[in-house]
This record gives sequence, C-alpha cells and structure tokens, in this order.
Amino acid sequence: MSESSTGKISNVLIETRVFPPSESFANQAAIGSMEAYQALYDSSIDDTEGFWAQQATEHLHWFTPFHTTLQWNEPFAKWFVGGTTNVSYNCLDTHVLNGRGDRVALYWEGEPGDRRTITYAELHRDVCRFANGLKKLGINKGDRVSIYMPMVPELAVAMLACARVGAIHSVIFGGFSAEAISDRNNDAQARFLITADGGWRRGKALTLKQTADEALAKSPTVEKCIVLNRIGNQPAMQPERDIWWHDLIADVTDDCPAEPMESEDSLFILYTSGSTGKPKGIRHTTAGYNLYVKRTFQWVFDHRDEDIFWCTADCGWITGHSYIVYGPMSAGATQVMYEGAPNAPKEDRFWEIIARYKVSILYTAPTAIRTFIKWGDHHVEKHELSSLRLLGSVGEGINPEAWMWYYEKIGGRRCPIVDTWWQTETGGIMMSPFPGAIACKPGSCTRPLPGIVPRVLNHTGPAGELGDVETNHGGMLCIEKPWPGMLRGIWGDDERYRQQYWATVPHMYLTGDNARFDEDGYYWIMGRIDDVINVSGHRLSTIEVESALVSHPAVAEAAAVGRPDEIKGQAITVFVTLKSHEPTDEMREALKKHIRKEIGALAVPDEVRFTSSLPKTRSGKIMRRLLRDIAAGKEGTGDTSTLEDYTVLVRLRNDDES
Repeated sequence: MSESSTGKISNVLIETRVFPPSESFANQAAIGSMEAYQALYDSSIDDTEGFWAQQATEHLHWFTPFHTTLQWNEPFAKWFVGGTTNVSYNCLDTHVLNGRGDRVALYWEGEPGDRRTITYAELHRDVCRFANGLKKLGINKGDRVSIYMPMVPELAVAMLACARVGAIHSVIFGGFSAEAISDRNNDAQARFLITADGGWRRGKALTLKQTADEALAKSPTVEKCIVLNRIGNQPAMQPERDIWWHDLIADVTDDCPAEPMESEDSLFILYTSGSTGKPKGIRHTTAGYNLYVKRTFQWVFDHRDEDIFWCTADCGWITGHSYIVYGPMSAGATQVMYEGAPNAPKEDRFWEIIARYKVSILYTAPTAIRTFIKWGDHHVEKHELSSLRLLGSVGEGINPEAWMWYYEKIGGRRCPIVDTWWQTETGGIMMSPFPGAIACKPGSCTRPLPGIVPRVLNHTGPAGELGDVETNHGGMLCIEKPWPGMLRGIWGDDERYRQQYWATVPHMYLTGDNARFDEDGYYWIMGRIDDVINVSGHRLSTIEVESALVSHPAVAEAAAVGRPDEIKGQAITVFVTLKSHEPTDEMREALKKHIRKEIGALAVPDEVRFTSSLPKTRSGKIMRRLLRDIAAGKEGTGDTSTLEDYTVLVRLRNDDES
C-alpha cells in the first residue's frame, strides 16, 4: 500500500542534536528532572478530573466553590461547574490583597521611547476606574465590547475591565482594516468599541480612530466609541457616540468590586481567519481558561519571582491574551510590554530593550527570529544579553537552523528553548519542553503538558480505518481528552464548531496540524494538514522542505507549497527570501543541490522563486494557502483580512521578483 493511499507522511528530515538542561538550571527549576515531569504527567492522566480539581482549588480564587469538575457532552465541555470566580480578580486583587501591590506589573515602552512603570496596585486602580466608566455608560454582563488599540497598557486595562464587569471582549489587532473591524463587530453584535486616536509603528503614526470611524459606519450595533489619547492628533469626534477615555474616568471612583462570574461564562471572543470569507469567533470562557493559562505559564517558563518576562506578541492575538495578560498576571509576573516594531528606529531595538530591563525570559516567534538572522549578528553583539535564562518560541514550527541561531546568538548556549505548540482554539500551550526536565531537540515541541493526550492518526487499515501511525511517520494530530483551556465553540455557530473540529475523527479534537513522534516520544509538528505535498505517491511535509532550505547559509526564510502536475500529481514550488545574496540562476541550482543533499531527490523543488518578502498574517505566520494559489496560477480565495501587506501578493502574482 502506498503512502498516498494510507495517508502517512514521509519523515525525510533527520535531526539528531539534543540539548539537555544544564545541571545548574535543573537544580533551580520547579520541575527539575524527567522523573518529576513524568510523575506530574502520569498523575494528570490517571485521574484527570481529580488533577484539575486540585489545580483549580489551589490556584484560583473562588467566590463560590465548584461542585463538578467536568461535564462532557461531546463536543461541549463545562469545567468547574457551580463555581464562581473572576479573571480580573485573579490577575489583580489577589496580588494586592496579599501585600504585593508594589510589585511591578508592567515595564512599558512606546516606540518613540516614552516609558512607564506600572505596579499591580496602580493597574488595579486603573482597571477599576475604567470598569466603573463602562458601567456608567450602561455596559452589562454579557455585552460584547470590541477593542481596537495599539500595544499600550490601556489595552490590557480595557481587557481586564471588561472581565471585571462581565462584558465579553473581542480584541481586534491594531493593524486591521475597517472592513475586518466591521465584520467582527457585526458577528459579535458589539455594543461598544474601545480604540485610540492612533499608535506608533516603524516611526509612523497610525490613525486608528479614522479607521475605526470607517468601520463604525458599517457597524449598526455599536452605540459608543471610547477613544484613548495616545498620539495627540485630535481626530474627529462624533457627538453622543464618541467619548474620550480621560473624560470617561474623570469622575469615577477606583472602587469596583469584581463581578462573580460562572465558570462557563464567556470571557472573550477572538476571531481567527477561516478558509471561507468569514472569520470565525473562537469563544473562551472564564475559569478553565484562566486556570490553564496560569499553570501552563508557570510550568513552561519555570516562572520565578525575580523573573522579567517579555512576550513580544500583540494582545490582538491569542498569545497576547494568554501570555501577556491572563496567564502572567494571574501568576503575579513582572513583564515588559513594547508598542512598536523590532526595527524602530534600528534593527537592534529588541536587544536594547532586553539589556535595559534585564529581561530573563524572552518569548517570540520563529518569523521574528528568521528576520533577525537576515538583519545580521552585529545588531545582537552590541548588547549585553546575559540576563536571559530562558528562551521561548511561538506561532509556528521553528526551523532547526533558526533554533540553533536563537540558542547560540541570543541565549549564549546557556538558555533552554521552550518550543511551544498550541493554537487559538486550545487557549494555552499544549506541548513544550519543561525547561528543567526535558532535553531540547531543535525543531521539536517535545512532550505534552499535564492532562494533554495527543494522538497521531491516519487511514491505516485496508478499508481506510483511522489508526495510530508508526514512529517517525506523520499523520493528523488529534487530542484525546478535553482540557480546561479548550475553546467552547465558535461564536453563534455550534454546528460549524462540531464539523470543523470533531466530525473528522470520532471522539477526538482535530487540530488541523500534521505531526509525528520519534523513538523518544518527542512530537514534531509537520505543518497544517493542507500543507502536505503529494509527489509521485509520497506525502512530504512542507516544514521539512523549508527547514532544509533555511539551513543553507544564503537563505533567510522559505515557504514550500505544492502545485498541480500531470505526471507527479503535485510538484514542489518554493518561495525563498535571501539574506544578502543575489537571486541568480546559479543560486537556484545551488538551493536545489542543497535540498537533494539534505533530504533527497524526491524533495528537490521543480521551481524556486525568489522574493523579498512572503505573504504573512499580522502575527507573522506565512499564508501558504495564498502561495499555493500563486504557484498554481489561480486567483486567491478565502479570508485575507489577516494579511499584513497586500503588495507582497501583487508582486508575487506579477512575478516581479522571481
């Protein structure tokens, strides 16, 4: 039976390097050995409900204790039934009441260089005042509030204030178009929009209020627009509808008791792009999500009291929700928040920030790491980075060579790298090294976190039955048990939720990713299920082809896709961004030879196309769906609202750079 008929994916890229945690790191870690990790994991699987009940009792504040840990009516989960809590209370009041109000919550830096230091007591005061402002305007528990803001502390304040009063927030990334904003407002039937006059990005003032006004012209449910004065550009204000943030909070008190929320009350909706034209609103609820992001933050980042944590994501994405606002703040962490771009005003801005605040944990995206490689090591070498003790990767699979650069140039070969796999839908991290216990392998997210049971499945039987794949064969990554941080559905569309995530594989959550596991039980993400290339009956993972390309010293970034081929079924097209080399025919041949050497003749691309940039979402993920259309000569279809730069598509379609 061929690989094409069984659905198995060939593993063609072999990575043998292993980096165990140092003895000194392991000795100080909360989970400092494989035995300790395995004991924790086993206890979570042997009695999953008992495990999470204990975690919830110990790590969340409850106004009313829960009486039932899990009600599972597949595919709908209810966690910690009967309990009432409040996420804003867990992020703020808990620390203030425990005498830790003077602890720094945020070191914030604006792109122009303005800085603020905000303690937990100050953040608590600001959240309470803004929450009282929302209540004064008539916001009620369950109302939806859209938030369209730059990366300023008030963005976190707005999120926490909504959580405090029971409003459901929908954060919309500050680079989205008016059309994308109105689509999200209308799907959620938002009553309020919170925005700013503008924000800074690469030295330019973005006029957010102007874009918001265009969106509000097509958002009939929005009654009020609250505007933060960030850049002072005096935008047009519509009487009755628009109100300045500072005016709203001018005459309110800083006493606002947190609303007791049922465990399954909705906390937020976060829209993610769909394969159709309509974005889908992922719904997360209160207690299970709060517990999961707090504990995964503490486990994965081995968080210590003295740490300075910096997640470089934007709060418009799930990473910002889970590992800037709700996870770290529930854990009482001190964080850095930065408004702008990594190359404003120069390409060393990130390293300058790390040195200034003595950041100890850096959590960033592979696309950023590959960009830093392209910019050159000299930007890194100008700065003292010895405060770093742990590095993290998030957003998509990290190429082994990018991993090695991160490990050597940023971490000085002393910092473990937690390569985390998770999704908007999962709420928090699902697989990652425990940095004091699990040896790292470049490109592998290693082991599942407590309570998570991954399965790699494909059609293995003679009648196409689903079964577990063999070691080092790729297949569909599924999750067997429910977990507290899981999505509770798609806003307003339970059937779409059921069909997309639960209908394909009986009794399991279908992640949409391909993966394999190796002989050590380590998991390797092999790209999205759609990102498999079927060449002459062999199914190849795009991420392995891309990793081989990026290992060439001339290549900064690469994306591999399949296009129709009459003979082979599919042919491989690669889009390549070079560091500083010329895109010549000689370079094309050199890259093909490199692929042949690294993987084999089967994976040699039929076409190598050079480009100065790749089409990406605003969170940095390569949009391979659009590249597949370009390679096949088709017009792109589906949702493109998350695309960062439309001119990239125009250039690629015109073949200007290839």
